[in-house]
Amino acid sequence: MKKVMHTDNAPKAVGPYSQAIQLGDFLFCSGQISIDPKTNEVFTGDIKTQTEMVMKNIEAVLATANLNFDNVVKTTIFLTSMNDFATVNEIYAKSFKEAPPARSTVAVAGLPKGVSVEIEVLAHR
Repeated sequence: MKKVMHTDNAPKAVGPYSQAIQLGDFLFCSGQISIDPKTNEVFTGDIKTQTEMVMKNIEAVLATANLNFDNVVKTTIFLTSMNDFATVNEIYAKSFKEAPPARSTVAVAGLPKGVSVEIEVLAHR
């Protein structure tokens, strides 16, 4: 049975979707962008800070199901510019020390709220 997961430690949904859905041993997380969950303000500045905020938001969503980055099996990164690839990789890698998940990185024309990076994850218990 599917269970909607929610935490106030990650941004509220900016559309008709859930932060995450738990189905059996899997947690399907919606993409996270650089929104501060405390103020609900969007940060569109430097890519390093955006990525750090995104990873913190992902960590909070994973925690709602008592999971962490070690449980992540697949990620998808969306970038508005592949020029940001190296910087995003540097920040992203800090969360995956050993056995990093499978991953896709895609360049897109635009992302919600004018941000430069969005990351979604799939985790398994």
